[in-house]
Amino acid sequence: MAAAKSNTNWFAIGVSAAVVVVLVVLGGLVVFLNNQATAPGVAPEGGNVNQETGAISFGGGDDEIDVFVDFMCPICGDFEDAYGEQLQSAAASDDITLNIHPISILDRYSQNTKYSTRAAGAAYCVAENAPDSFLDFFNFMFSNQPEENTAGYTDEELASYAEQVGAGAAADCIADGTYMNFVRDQTNQHEIQGTPTVEINGERIENADIQSRFAQILP
Repeated sequence: MAAAKSNTNWFAIGVSAAVVVVLVVLGGLVVFLNNQATAPGVAPEGGNVNQETGAISFGGGDDEIDVFVDFMCPICGDFEDAYGEQLQSAAASDDITLNIHPISILDRYSQNTKYSTRAAGAAYCVAENAPDSFLDFFNFMFSNQPEENTAGYTDEELASYAEQVGAGAAADCIADGTYMNFVRDQTNQHEIQGTPTVEINGERIENADIQSRFAQILP
């Protein structure tokens, strides 16, 4: 009896193999992108930046005041209007140590542009590349704060604002989004649920108590 004719469909096998290869590649790409999104953020190297806590520090007083702010947060803008100059002056006189923490909890209010994260990352870029200009940049950002539910400023505009206060060296860092993951890490590490968040000597203070507690230690 003649051998039965082979019914093997090599075309179908080839297509199936190709599909498997594509799925494997796509799976690997998804894993890679997920790892990139959750990878630990590189820390800034500025002399006044604490790479562990994310604090950008000014002054040398015994009392430490930590302020966690989101550049999209209108209440943070109100806080800076009320206390910013007083806190910065006290730090300049070494009456306190002022630790500023740019963080991000309000990306959802910037039309999918991640403005809070980008702005905080830009602040770290300035702290690293032009530390003497940081407070000028910080104050400029709140004096020109975009409203919630707007797109905020582009990276090009953030770099332009940095240049206006003498921090043009931060432009490439801002364009690259170098410290966006670091901002995410710090926000999570400190368990920030609302801004501004204030700590005095490591103790987290209720908003209603900030004024009275500041009165006890600020000149």
